[in-house]
Amino acid sequence: MKQNLHIGQCIKARLEKEGRTTVWLAQQLGCHRTNLYNIYEKQTIDTGVLLRISKILEYDFFQLYSEQINV
Repeated sequence: MKQNLHIGQCIKARLEKEGRTTVWLAQQLGCHRTNLYNIYEKQTIDTGVLLRISKILEYDFFQLYSEQINV
């Protein structure tokens, strides 16, 4: 069985891979950077927030969940 996905760490890793900062993402989301630091610590987040982050970073974070499904 695969380990549980930690979406906050995945978002942070993707942001770093893209060479973007937490401040930049916070500006794009219209929130304070401390909110993002909280998201980085969470194993799960609201799907609406995840959708917004996916659009901003142009990356399908939902696919990471789909890969966890054993069909």
